[in-house]
Amino acid sequence: MTTETVRPQGHRNGVDTATLFATLDAVREMPAAAQFEFRAHNEWIEGTHSLSRIHDFFGVGEERTHEREFVFDADHPAVLVGRDHGPTPVEFLLHALAACLTAGIANIASARKVTLTEVRSTVRGSIDLNGILGLQDVRNGYQHVTVAFLVKGDAPAEVLREIVEQSRSRSAVYDVLANGVKVDLEVDVA
Repeated sequence: MTTETVRPQGHRNGVDTATLFATLDAVREMPAAAQFEFRAHNEWIEGTHSLSRIHDFFGVGEERTHEREFVFDADHPAVLVGRDHGPTPVEFLLHALAACLTAGIANIASARKVTLTEVRSTVRGSIDLNGILGLQDVRNGYQHVTVAFLVKGDAPAEVLREIVEQSRSRSAVYDVLANGVKVDLEVDVA
């Protein structure tokens, strides 16, 4: 016996398309509603191990919270003097890029009435540790990042490629990586 999942009308690919379009309309009518501030609170544990908590943010004109607090360990592997309690910070960046692009693909496909059956990606980042270690004058961060997608759905290949491209062109994380962003560093010492 199989159980069929019945989704409320207006859902495609797990996206509530009615809410998606209502959000677009609301932001068009009140552009200030689009201003968000996301936050991550990090605390050093020991060595290269730290813990980030993500819970509060500002959006649609007021302070808000996620339904639950998200906690992430970050560390380095033993070969990089860590204890491997979690992914490295640069690996989280790869995850953020993949997740942002994938969310965009799901939303855009849903808006275009395309049903997705599979979306997978592999994100690779090349880094030269000589920069981080101060041994050579090379970039400290990624020198090159590649994202490879496998996308399947009920649309022609060209439409699926257009959806991925539109996601790339609208991705906040892709924009930060491709175009950089000013980062202010404030230090309070006690």
